[in-house]
Amino acid sequence: MNALTHPTADAHAGGTVLESIGRTLTTATNGIKALADHLTSDQAFAGALVDAVELMGDGDGRVVVSGVGKSGHIGRKIAATLASTGTSAYFVHPTEASHGDLGMITAQDALVLLSWSGETAELANMLTYAKRFKVPIISISSNRESTLARNSEIALVLPKVPEACPHGLAPTTSAMLQLAVGDALAIALLERRGFSAEDFKAFHPGGKLGAQLRLVQELAHGTGQMPLLSVGRPMSEAVIEMSAKGFGVVGITDESGKLIGVITDGDLRRHMAGDLLAQPVQEVMSRNPRVVRSEVLASAAMEFLEEHQVTVLFLVDEAGAPVGILHIHDLLRAGVA
Repeated sequence: MNALTHPTADAHAGGTVLESIGRTLTTATNGIKALADHLTSDQAFAGALVDAVELMGDGDGRVVVSGVGKSGHIGRKIAATLASTGTSAYFVHPTEASHGDLGMITAQDALVLLSWSGETAELANMLTYAKRFKVPIISISSNRESTLARNSEIALVLPKVPEACPHGLAPTTSAMLQLAVGDALAIALLERRGFSAEDFKAFHPGGKLGAQLRLVQELAHGTGQMPLLSVGRPMSEAVIEMSAKGFGVVGITDESGKLIGVITDGDLRRHMAGDLLAQPVQEVMSRNPRVVRSEVLASAAMEFLEEHQVTVLFLVDEAGAPVGILHIHDLLRAGVA
């Protein structure tokens, strides 16, 4: 058995790997804490963030994000997050910008440039273009005296934090701080404009997220499929209705059409003694049934079902009248879970 396969050697290697991972996570945690502390201790930074949100939110154009290397990758993600949360944004690579894509940027836009050092040479042409055509610049860097920060209308100067890389070279913690600031700006803009779940749905129609953002009324069964009886009807009809509609439940409505109770399989078992089928439905039903409104998100309905450990929900209108019925299987088929 050689050292590469010896259990002791494997355990030592595993321990070393975990120690490295632990150091990286600790460094990342400390970096985020430093950024949060920076927000409260540096008034210039806090004010610049507010100014950046106002500039991007009040502008008539789009937010154009740019950067190279790891800053470029982070910039792409920031642009994508902005776009998906209601702020018109896109990413332009600085090299492509120097070969014609500068024409995509107008004076109505806001330019967000990322460079940890603030001295990235590839951004020079974008800086020159922005100054010539009066395109406002928001910079995200760690050097207040850098070329980028000094030539920005709004300079977001992040705290200098140690990289997780033991050589201090690979952008790790610094990239995470850039991303955190980008996310913070996007969410602040989202909340500022009152971007709703319905708005979010318009930009995310596909996949599981799209399913979770659907409304329950889109997945529910309509009035013709609802198992319903009015008060005063005998339990014999309730059993027939329950079997015919196949939801394992019957809704009970009062004289005004309001849903006032439900009868489930469990209710049947609890009332098996005596002449069950001759009893009026209101004597067997469970009152105060679990209901939702039609405009509730499918994800919220799934959470409600799981919390209350039920499988069926009636949809009701403002007056409490049933307008649909939703089974947990409807949510599962739609990919909500």
